[in-house]
Amino acid sequence: MNLAPYIQHTAIEAGLTRDDIVRHCEEAAQYGFNAAMIPASWVPLAAEVLRGTGVAVASALDFPIVGVMTSAGKAAEARAIAEAGADQLDMGVQVGWLRSGMDKEFHDDIAGVVAAGIPVKVMLELPLLTEAEKERAVELSMEAGAAYLKNASSGSVEIANTGSISWLAARVRDGVQVKASGGIKSAEQARELLAAGATLLGTSAGISIVKGESAEGSY
Repeated sequence: MNLAPYIQHTAIEAGLTRDDIVRHCEEAAQYGFNAAMIPASWVPLAAEVLRGTGVAVASALDFPIVGVMTSAGKAAEARAIAEAGADQLDMGVQVGWLRSGMDKEFHDDIAGVVAAGIPVKVMLELPLLTEAEKERAVELSMEAGAAYLKNASSGSVEIANTGSISWLAARVRDGVQVKASGGIKSAEQARELLAAGATLLGTSAGISIVKGESAEGSY
């Protein structure tokens, strides 16, 4: 199984240079990954490097500290990222609002980002939620127009696992898909997550995975 088309090649650490981003995008094209996931400030450069390669430009907002931006700020940033050349956008959600019963505000926060006009992947932070909250998060995210549901923002919240992915896959509808994220380090793990229902995998270990190697320290 060729895993590359399912992998979003991720580089999000602080201090990335122009050369780092160019190299990262060139790797994404070389290996045929689904997308290069890079910080929003580098989207114009990534769009230039990846033009014509068939590899998407992906970025994120309200991340890596999730749920700290205002909804107005997120909506404006989403528009700016889309206009800069991003094809996809992962977003942090207001988990605290959901846990406070502020369902309308949670929904509208996502809908404001979706309005930017590019596919949005919602980081649900499942381990932080009760079973009832998980169900509400899924429903509200889909109602708001999410294109993908993610188990978590990173491995610091949850290591991607078949339990969370199959749980999400059983609940998505209307063309909504599932992205697995967090500590994906091996081809075996990647295949298990895809078999559980994921259609995208977010990882910084993409090259090691497609080479059949195991990676340490990936996110």
